[in-house]
Amino acid sequence: MSDEAQPIEKAPAVPRPPARRGPGGGGPFGGAGMPAEKSKAFGPSAKRLIGRLRPERMLIVVVTLLAVVSVTLSVLGPKMLGNATNVIFAGILSKQFPTGTTQAQAIAGLDAAGQSQQADLLKSVTFTPGQGIDFTQLGMILLVVLAIYVFSSVFSWMQSYLLNGVVQRTVYRLREDVEEKINRLPLGYFDRMPRGELLSRVTNDIDNISQSLQQSLSQIMTSLLTVIGVITMMFIISPLLALIALVTIPLTLVITTVVARRSQKLFVAQWTHTGTLNAQIEESYTGHALVKVFGRHREINEVFRQKNDELFTASFGAQFVSGIIMPAMMFVGNLVYVAIAVVGGLMVASGSLSLGDVQAFIQYSRQFTQPLTQLGSMANVLQSGVASAERVFELLDADDQSPDPSPAATPADDEGRLVFENVSFSYSPDKPLIENLSLTALPGQTVAIVGPTGAGKTTLVNLIMRFYELDGGRITLDGTDISTMTRDDLRSRTGMVLQDTWLFGGTIHDNIAYGNPSATEEEILAAAQATYVDRFVHSLPDGYDTVLNDEADNVSAGEKQLITIARAFLAKPSVLILDEATSSVDTRTEVLVQRAMSALRADRTSFVIAHRLSTIRDAHLILVMESGHIVEQGTHESLLAAGGAYANLYNAQFAAAITD
Repeated sequence: MSDEAQPIEKAPAVPRPPARRGPGGGGPFGGAGMPAEKSKAFGPSAKRLIGRLRPERMLIVVVTLLAVVSVTLSVLGPKMLGNATNVIFAGILSKQFPTGTTQAQAIAGLDAAGQSQQADLLKSVTFTPGQGIDFTQLGMILLVVLAIYVFSSVFSWMQSYLLNGVVQRTVYRLREDVEEKINRLPLGYFDRMPRGELLSRVTNDIDNISQSLQQSLSQIMTSLLTVIGVITMMFIISPLLALIALVTIPLTLVITTVVARRSQKLFVAQWTHTGTLNAQIEESYTGHALVKVFGRHREINEVFRQKNDELFTASFGAQFVSGIIMPAMMFVGNLVYVAIAVVGGLMVASGSLSLGDVQAFIQYSRQFTQPLTQLGSMANVLQSGVASAERVFELLDADDQSPDPSPAATPADDEGRLVFENVSFSYSPDKPLIENLSLTALPGQTVAIVGPTGAGKTTLVNLIMRFYELDGGRITLDGTDISTMTRDDLRSRTGMVLQDTWLFGGTIHDNIAYGNPSATEEEILAAAQATYVDRFVHSLPDGYDTVLNDEADNVSAGEKQLITIARAFLAKPSVLILDEATSSVDTRTEVLVQRAMSALRADRTSFVIAHRLSTIRDAHLILVMESGHIVEQGTHESLLAAGGAYANLYNAQFAAAITD
């Protein structure tokens, strides 16, 4: 990593604002898209995801009981309707025989007349000859059925309502854990992880988990209970027809397994191409101005078209293959339906089963195949949710930054004396960057760091802030090793202004106050005046209450820089780090800012990274770095007189243009 990699601007430990703008905030496509891949270890990841529901286990028991009651009632419905059919059928048959005869006499008469098939049919029905349809009994049955379905719907709604709360609270806790985890991760993690990838994990991956749990938990629970209840009722009505219906289960497993195996590779391709396309969109959006400047929009459009075509092909294939499950299951269900209708009709004709029971069984066969179909269709939803969970768990399992020492040391003084003692550091073990570096910065001194790109200038100040841990040596602040201090304590004594401004969505007043939330209005105004923010803010329509827009481009780049400098002024740190802090201001404003910084640097240790060497002439100590080493150090005059690396850098800025 080069020294130009910038951490986000640091301030004393205060609550983070609700929104961020500027670099690192992400373009509108940063969190767009689907999860980047399917799960690698479905079983462990699914088990861990279900484990996140443990705090809600009491409510889950209640939800399960409600689901049992709801499904039980809905399963009783067809049987009751079958009884109603039997009442109607018996009433119609009773009209065919004279009043006063018994059912046994009617059956015997049919046998005597040689109508044995009709006689067998009457054996499965209970009726009173000549009575007709018993509307009182029929009405009672229908009222019971109505009550059953009403209560089943009420319990189902209650179950869905409570389950929704369970899922949302679980996802809420997951978001909290991810937010806390991000705050515990070392800066090196963010250097390795692409911004769009990280945003995808903390936004749409968690949203996908929420949607998957919401859809799959209720469906799976209800479907499994329905299958159990329906199978029970089918065996009660007719074991033979129940065995015919059970043929659906192995066929379902075979179809789901075969289709799932073929769709796995296609889903991998879909997620991979989705992630690639999102990365390309993020890259081209954030560099939109440069794309236009260099006239590369046609090339960008072509790359987008190719990647979009690849995603379309992969997504279409994945959805097409996985979509086969539903119609295949419906086809199997229809075959079973036909078999039940034929066999059931023969059983009614033989008198071994009533017409109402066959009707109920046909309804149960529909209820039986429907949850199996839903379970098959939930496979893709569950697979997608577990894939997202796996990606979030990878984030949660990443190594935290080393814990703060306990008990932690606290410097006795707050002077800002900073000492590097044989410090060594590298981002990669095979590429040493800083080796055995030693220097001392006294209170009130301004230490300027110069050198070519990649020399380690920004890395040096990153080590002061403990964004990275040292490989060797130590750094002390007022005699205390910074590794023995808490990070909050260290950074509360340090202020930083970066070349890349960082402003959040809010007023100018709030952005300045971010440096010290306990500051008074007078202190905020004084900081703004000292950094010349007050000069331009009165030209804005709402003054200090001007709200910065999404990209904070309703103020100029130089004005944004001044706001960040005012924020550092307000923090009043003992150590001040300025990383090209005046790069975005004009020459006249730079002179004013330099004067303000001189006042700020009084009695404070200041580290200034600068490429314009004219801005560091008054530095007490200038360090010239090359390849992680300090090759020269001294004052501006002494280094020019030495005629070394610093003199070459300084003179190069005023060299005449090269001509042919």
